[in-house]
Amino acid sequence: MAFRTFIAALALSASVAAPALAQDATAAKTALAGDYDRIVKELITITEIPAPPFGEQARGAYLAQQFKALGLTEVATDAVGNVTGVRRGTVAVGGPLVVISAHLDTVFPAGTDVTVRREGNTLNAPGVGDDTVGLAGLLAWVRALNASKTTTKHDVLFVATVGEEGPGDLRGVRHLFTQNAYKDRIAAFISVDGSDPSRIVNQAVGSKRYNIAFTGPGGHSYGAFGIVNPMAAMADAVKRLYETDVPASPRTSFAASVVSGGTSVNSIPDRIELQVDMRSPDPVALDRLEKRFLAIVDEAVVAENYARSTNVGEVGAEKTRIGDRPAGATADTHPLVVTSQRVLADHGYQTQLQASSTDSNIPMSLGIPAITIGSGGGGGRAHSVDEYVNIERNAFIGGLSSGLALLVAVANLDWSAK
Repeated sequence: MAFRTFIAALALSASVAAPALAQDATAAKTALAGDYDRIVKELITITEIPAPPFGEQARGAYLAQQFKALGLTEVATDAVGNVTGVRRGTVAVGGPLVVISAHLDTVFPAGTDVTVRREGNTLNAPGVGDDTVGLAGLLAWVRALNASKTTTKHDVLFVATVGEEGPGDLRGVRHLFTQNAYKDRIAAFISVDGSDPSRIVNQAVGSKRYNIAFTGPGGHSYGAFGIVNPMAAMADAVKRLYETDVPASPRTSFAASVVSGGTSVNSIPDRIELQVDMRSPDPVALDRLEKRFLAIVDEAVVAENYARSTNVGEVGAEKTRIGDRPAGATADTHPLVVTSQRVLADHGYQTQLQASSTDSNIPMSLGIPAITIGSGGGGGRAHSVDEYVNIERNAFIGGLSSGLALLVAVANLDWSAK
């Protein structure tokens, strides 16, 4: 079906269903309000289950247990650790479905104290907003849908993904769209990530990340003085990178972020490792920057081998890509985005369309409609040990209600017209 016809079909479906949706949203909001204390308690419980990168198993097991207890069907944990469960719609079994997802992992390493401190209307703990509030929201939404007896046209697949944060490189959502049993049924994808309920991400910031190991013969800092030095090659590469022009629009960036290696203060190192992050929402700009960086590494190696003695060996470079997040977008005019803006505006939020790197990168790159939203009552200091979320009752329930209303609206669009 042509895109304009698809938009018209979705708009007609939404207008016909509007009164019923409004009624369902009111009932669901009432159910959420009555569930406030339990939601806060569950948010604390989940936050205090550690979920460091590649260590999400315990938190995943808890979500699977809750999915089953809430009556979701086909609850399963897939090969990489994603937890999935289906809430059936009214259409025939096996049709298009809508995914609502939040990620299990945090950025914090194993051993981080994740004890939650409550100070009035604030909960403070590492990971409480990114993305535990999203996970608590998923469970709260299932309970509210059940309590209000709200139905949706399409099946809703609730997903708790692994590997959204840095080193995970989106491994959970990659598996969902390439290996998971539901991959060919997903018509629309909504990621819930963070505590800002006015946030709509419809543009995916792609990233390329590299670990470059500069190697050389090494030697005594005095006795071998004059031979090639991997540290010098690394420094030259960083200098050349920071002399590189990149577009201001679409915003394209790079960062030399981690350096490690060396033997001792009185030794010329035989290995120095550098990690670099490059980002852009424009795939062409990102590809161009990646190629330029790899050329820079080669240039720095050649320059160092020319500048100093190679009598006992040359400097080399081992290039390892450690992260690859694709760029993409869901058009501002797409029904998923338009519906999201309308629903959030109806709940009093002034929305802004944003670009970010989230689980939505994968479906956007595949041409599948996707957005990322926030949930709850707001918060801040994400990725820091003093991260916090606001749980003031009205703001918290208001944010959760807007997300649930959005989910119901999207799951009642006519995705079979796609």
